[in-house]
Amino acid sequence: MSLHAAVPALAMLADDNSNHDSLNPLLTGGGALAVLLLLLFLATRFNKDR
Repeated sequence: MSLHAAVPALAMLADDNSNHDSLNPLLTGGGALAVLLLLLFLATRFNKDR
């Protein structure tokens, strides 16, 4: 496949016309908050500086 033949095929692949649902921002933010709180708990629980 030459470069001139590949360009339209790659442009068609790059064009995002799909109608998929995106990630729920509330679920994503809540999950990130839960992970960070868990990491904070673990970091403070196993702190040996006291």
